[in-house]
Amino acid sequence: MRVAILGAGGIGLAMTALLCRDGHDPAIWSPSGQGTRVFADGEPMLASGALTGSFRPRIAASCALAMDGADCVIVAVPAYAHRAVMDAAAPHVRDTQTVIVSSQYSLSAMYLRDLLDRRSMAVPIVAWGTTVVMGRRIGTAEVALLTVRDSVDLATVPRARSQAGLETCRALFGDRFQPRENLIAIHLSNVNPQAHLANALCNLTRMEKGEAWDNYGGLTPTVSRLVESLDAERLALAAAFGVPVRTMREHMSRSFHLPLMPLADAAREIVARGGSPGPSTLAARWILEDLPFGIVPQIALADSAGIDVPLHRAGLALFSALLGRDLAAQNDLLAQLPVATSTPGELTRLAS
Repeated sequence: MRVAILGAGGIGLAMTALLCRDGHDPAIWSPSGQGTRVFADGEPMLASGALTGSFRPRIAASCALAMDGADCVIVAVPAYAHRAVMDAAAPHVRDTQTVIVSSQYSLSAMYLRDLLDRRSMAVPIVAWGTTVVMGRRIGTAEVALLTVRDSVDLATVPRARSQAGLETCRALFGDRFQPRENLIAIHLSNVNPQAHLANALCNLTRMEKGEAWDNYGGLTPTVSRLVESLDAERLALAAAFGVPVRTMREHMSRSFHLPLMPLADAAREIVARGGSPGPSTLAARWILEDLPFGIVPQIALADSAGIDVPLHRAGLALFSALLGRDLAAQNDLLAQLPVATSTPGELTRLAS
């Protein structure tokens, strides 16, 4: 299958490696051009970790060229680039294509649906609750695949195209996808905002000083307690919208092939396997993505449902004060969506 990968960071490259290994034909487009320059100059893409190999995917000089002739288009950029990439991609979507958002933040698939509705396009738009693979770019030409997940939640809009969206995902990445109720269920299935808020807050000076530290090593029993308290607010919000979601413990068990256990114990197991480095800068996706595009929309959904989420609000306020910026204002998607003016029932219909 021909696939356009829009984004050349760790996740985009990791998915590209999986697709190349399995005989698909991916083309990568880097919005800045920097992420693919080394490959355009002739270097092979090296993969290590859960998959090892050397690959030569096609490199596209523009979004339009990447999407030309593609059966599937995958948005694989951080949430703060979703709007810009979706704006660039929407004019080139064809009615034979499926679009995948890996992974959806801030109900961004709803934003893309609106763009395509204006063109009277009803292609399957698939939102994933997390990524198929955890990938980290190493140097210029290598990507480390940290883990390939056994289970990934997805929802497709419009609902009438759900089967087509599911079949495309399975054709590309295997039988690991679990259909969910709607885009809200997918948004609330993502546990990164809660985990990263707590871990970043409690290890902030390590990030600020550029220290070397282990991501999961930072999940001490005390930090894990905060993560699970934030998770309790997420679970209450999901219940208010009538969407069952997995707990943080269940997510860790599925992501890292572990028995169900307390979060701190799971973190120790992951560290013993080699762990993964925590961020060494405040300009990390944990802050720039997970707070504006994860925590902020969850607070907005909580307001719609009349649910109290004091730890989410406190975490956002603390980080805004620490960084000296209004993190809520960094979200360029939420104002384009009717979250603030809709009831939970209305939002559920729009997200289906």
